[in-house]
Amino acid sequence: MNGTGTVEAVHLAPESGADTEPVESAETVAGEGVRGDRHFGGDGADLTLIEAEALDAAADGGVDLRDGAHRRNVTTRDVALNHLVGERFRVGEVVCEGVALCEPCGHLESLTEDGAVSALVHRGGLEADVVESGEIAVGDEVEPV
Repeated sequence: MNGTGTVEAVHLAPESGADTEPVESAETVAGEGVRGDRHFGGDGADLTLIEAEALDAAADGGVDLRDGAHRRNVTTRDVALNHLVGERFRVGEVVCEGVALCEPCGHLESLTEDGAVSALVHRGGLEADVVESGEIAVGDEVEPV
């Protein structure tokens, strides 16, 4: 990761299958996830991120997953998320480590629209563990540690 990017949006879904809701900021807890999100304290990655550029490209192709329909917690701009697997990076106050690519699945498509999976193949975002707790807010920088 060269330079910095920014947090464009933060979304939480209070329970599985529920619509995501935009928030200005969210508290993250190391090993637990994002407080108030459906995955907090459960299985899976602590945090999920997606590139705004991938969402823009999907919309240009006729599949609009912006405004939280993508179901990821954090939308970034100017960050090559695929390159952060195995790397540590900071999002606002939070230190994260990229764990795996967050490939789209049939569940996403069942909650959104046909074509969502193919629109986001290999650019569905990043699963990350939270290493140091803190707050993530819209406008925060995303930078290497």
